[in-house]
Amino acid sequence: MTSLDGILANKYPAKAHARRVAEGLKALGHSGGAIYLEAQKTRLIEDNDEPVPFRQRRPFFYLSGCLLPDSSLIYNIDSDQLTLFIPPISPDDVIWSGLPLSPAEALELYDVDTVLETPEVNAILSAIAASRGNKSAVFAIAEQVSEGTKFDSFSKKNLDVLKDVIDKTRVVKDSYEVALLRKANDISAKGHIAAIKAAKTATNEREIEGAFIATCIANGAPAQSYHPIVACGKNGATLHYQKNDESLIDPATQKRKDNVLIDAGGEHRTYCADITRAFPLNGKFIPETRQIYEIVLQMQLECIDMLKEDVQWEDVHAYAHRVAIKGLLKLGILRGSEDELFDKRISVAFFPHGLGHYLGMDTHDTGGNPNYEDKDTMFRYLRVRGRLPAGSVITVEPGIYFCRFIIEPFLKDAELQKYIDQDALERYWAVGGVRIEDNIHITKDGHDNLTTAPKVIEEIEALAA
Repeated sequence: MTSLDGILANKYPAKAHARRVAEGLKALGHSGGAIYLEAQKTRLIEDNDEPVPFRQRRPFFYLSGCLLPDSSLIYNIDSDQLTLFIPPISPDDVIWSGLPLSPAEALELYDVDTVLETPEVNAILSAIAASRGNKSAVFAIAEQVSEGTKFDSFSKKNLDVLKDVIDKTRVVKDSYEVALLRKANDISAKGHIAAIKAAKTATNEREIEGAFIATCIANGAPAQSYHPIVACGKNGATLHYQKNDESLIDPATQKRKDNVLIDAGGEHRTYCADITRAFPLNGKFIPETRQIYEIVLQMQLECIDMLKEDVQWEDVHAYAHRVAIKGLLKLGILRGSEDELFDKRISVAFFPHGLGHYLGMDTHDTGGNPNYEDKDTMFRYLRVRGRLPAGSVITVEPGIYFCRFIIEPFLKDAELQKYIDQDALERYWAVGGVRIEDNIHITKDGHDNLTTAPKVIEEIEALAA
């Protein structure tokens, strides 16, 4: 058993998470009481007797580690008691689906003090309220409380603060969560390698997507963190391309297109990987794509080197733009001084999105405090603002894109057009886009790259050859 598997053989640390959330409530002036959370409900597909694909509610999982639907939990802050409630056995369900987990089995599986059945929820809530008298308080999440759940016996019911406290608590990951993220990355790296190999004989983007997903399923990530992006040629200029169904053959030349951008990550026990790679369809990058790839890789590597506890994320993002400006100047695509190009935000035409986002149980994880109303186009789409705490996990995903919709307004602007050489630019439209993305764990003195998928040009070309 590897050290990673050894860590994950233990129970998910639900009790420790409950205590951290209680501390977050206490910091806001809420001491004592009960935390109540519900799992996602089983819902049927419309006009069908099969359930909608299940995705556990993240706040519930964070305090339980439980992937069962229709469950609940109560954390008694005063007694430090975490109770999980699971659905009782339904004879009709057993006929079709077999015996469910019993309370005794659930107690062995999850890091909780007690396991009861869901019909007992109200009695336990009432008992906790009675023990606190007129100081009793219950914390839950609005619109995530079933109609039959009774909070009447509590003197205070707060549905406003809990979700925000959980969201902020989730930013700093413990070693178990980092292990889950590392496992998701290891599985997803296998998927990316399989996708590159599948592209050798593929004729359509969907075949590459299928190879990635199949590999994830086979290795323990049956769900995807998000809909994969498999963008061939010019499709790579669309940041969140979703079609994944275009031919790899150029209809004009009847030859295979040049390159593929794949942004895909598997989800392991609710924790996400988010990895982007670009690779050549014909074994070798064409010169223009290779040139852009080298700039983006330099952007990424130098930005990763900056990462450690308390680094200002906006500074890292701005530095990525400066590296992009230097590279595009060298290629002759941009004209002018580096400082002027930076101040005029010309690089935003080629790198319009933020450098990265927090990662955890959600791909775009909680706690980033974005400001999408920012008037500064360089920072408007940053999903994370402020200083990075040790224990956070963040993506670093610079890119350079040749998207006419974004670049042409710069070319038509009387003041800005002088900074872009349209003749030089003409050679690069076919590149589409290049993005390279890794998942980075921030530590007190530096960082740890959780992503093992190959990205050095020679490695990528060897796999694609």
